[in-house]
Amino acid sequence: MAAFKKLILIQLLAWLVLVSAGSYFISQNFDNAIGNAQKNAQATVEQYIKNLSATDISAENLKNTLATSETFSNFVLRDYQGVEVFSVNNAVQLPFIAELIQSSSNSVRPQYATNNNADIKIEFKLNITHLGEQFQTAFFVILIVSTLLALIPIILMKTIVKHINDNICTDVADVIDVYINQNQLGDDFATQIDSPELAKLGKSLIPSFNRLSHFLKSKNDNIKNAANDIKREAYKDGVTELGNRNMFVDYYEKNIENTEISTFGSLALVRCSELQSINQSRGYQKGDEYIKSVADIIVHISGTYFGSQVFRVNSSDFIIILPNTPLKEAEKFGENLQSRFTQYMQNQELSSVANTGIVGYEKAKPLGELLSIVDNAMSMAQSKQANAWHVQRDTDLVNNVSAGFGNQNWRKVINQVIESKSVHLVIQNIMPLGKSIKAYAEIQARFKTEENQALPTASFLAMAEKLDMAIEIDRLIIESSLERIKSSNLSEKYFGLNITPSSAHSDQFMIWLERRLLKDTHIASKLIFEVSEFGLLQNIKASKRFIDMVHRVGARITVERFGVGLTSFKFFRDLKPDFIKMDASYTRGLEDDKNNQYFMRLMVDLAHRIGVSVFAEGVESQEEKHIVETLCLDGVQGYYIEKPKDI
Repeated sequence: MAAFKKLILIQLLAWLVLVSAGSYFISQNFDNAIGNAQKNAQATVEQYIKNLSATDISAENLKNTLATSETFSNFVLRDYQGVEVFSVNNAVQLPFIAELIQSSSNSVRPQYATNNNADIKIEFKLNITHLGEQFQTAFFVILIVSTLLALIPIILMKTIVKHINDNICTDVADVIDVYINQNQLGDDFATQIDSPELAKLGKSLIPSFNRLSHFLKSKNDNIKNAANDIKREAYKDGVTELGNRNMFVDYYEKNIENTEISTFGSLALVRCSELQSINQSRGYQKGDEYIKSVADIIVHISGTYFGSQVFRVNSSDFIIILPNTPLKEAEKFGENLQSRFTQYMQNQELSSVANTGIVGYEKAKPLGELLSIVDNAMSMAQSKQANAWHVQRDTDLVNNVSAGFGNQNWRKVINQVIESKSVHLVIQNIMPLGKSIKAYAEIQARFKTEENQALPTASFLAMAEKLDMAIEIDRLIIESSLERIKSSNLSEKYFGLNITPSSAHSDQFMIWLERRLLKDTHIASKLIFEVSEFGLLQNIKASKRFIDMVHRVGARITVERFGVGLTSFKFFRDLKPDFIKMDASYTRGLEDDKNNQYFMRLMVDLAHRIGVSVFAEGVESQEEKHIVETLCLDGVQGYYIEKPKDI
């Protein structure tokens, strides 16, 4: 394009030079022609009148001979005295271009002639109209010819350049196609070209394309590095330097959900329970330090599992992937986490650190469904004790309509249970181990959907607690239990009712319960309310108010799952329970665990000193029952003693 513009400029300059030179040339010829014509006219007039006298010249004859022709534009005859004898004036209009040239050069001037006797004087001016027309014609011819000579190469060159440009574009496009197909330029690049012309063009372009290839490769590497840096930042948690939720989802989709190879393992959800409390009481910097410490514990323990991955998926939740790790082995992982969290809790003087929910996964397991299940496992862990863990097994999900439920599904189901009062009550007796010991039957609730499908009780209650719906469920169970006791004439028997920690710590629930029990005081005196030790320790003041209210209406209190809290002894006397149930973890394998035997014996001695009866729950074998009896506990409960049955 630049060369074409240069050609146009050159042609324009050449045209100007040619027109200027031609104009100058014909102008000179025009002046010369006028000069020659004036000389000839001067000679002709002088020759004609030189031997004539005034008497020989007839004015009329002279006029007819000289002045009437178109040779002169002006003709005047004077006598020797200068008196005008006659004159002829022909109006002459020169062509425009000739007039411009003549005006600038003033070539046509008046001429004079006299005879030999000097008695005749003639003044005349030559008519050059025919010369002017010739000059203008010649000028236009030169102008047209020079214009054509200037334009024709431009037009031809434009056509040629366009044709060449089209050919080059086609050839370069073919070369680029070969380059793209090859993906890079090599020594055999020219062999890929079809036509001889393209081969020639391709050979000349190979060095340039090699440079382009290296340039593009360098740029591509830079872009990839920049993209990786951005991805690392987008996939990295700023506090712990672990992968974030984006990285977790990407990892799960690539390596588990959409993988071609068979895979299985365990997935753990760790939820930091004290983050909000620390942020509010100690500041966000301490909260970040707390999160980093939890992350370090998780990374340290998970590092012993080959291929493990740790992600921080939100402010308080970590997800750990343990590839090729069965749930039985993942239980050890949960125990190790609980142990380390407990140590950290003691060092930092916290009430808890984190809970862990664990589930198994396999190839093609949808992520949403797996997260719903592990969230249920987390709710179960949170309902147990400080830093507790819970494994949700596949056997727990068989024929379980709630498998894969999310929060919205659970909320809908819980609302349906409350509205339809779909609660079924069963009892499981506590066997007294002495004649003077008063035991009771624990009322347990079972729940069903609108389709009459059984819901897992533990998961149901844990999700109700999580969704702040536990108070309504507790009220439903208490109302249903009181109605059943009255309708079945069981008011003389003792029954235990489970209360969730959120209900025990709710002032509104406590007011409602007190008023409800005062309506049936004869039944209230036969009721024992069971609350977990972990739940009571979450709010000591509220727990004490609840226990005082229960005692005030004549009912009693059992602290269940006792022994899992590190602060049990410190608050034992302040809470003043009537019964305690040792956690089932102490009963399991009791015949082989001397430490648990010693602890249970110690607790029995301490409890008996302040008038508190001690029960063992989760007794599943004859051996366990025998050991419990030797440890002087007051009662036992479990499937070995009695399975739950309808009231």
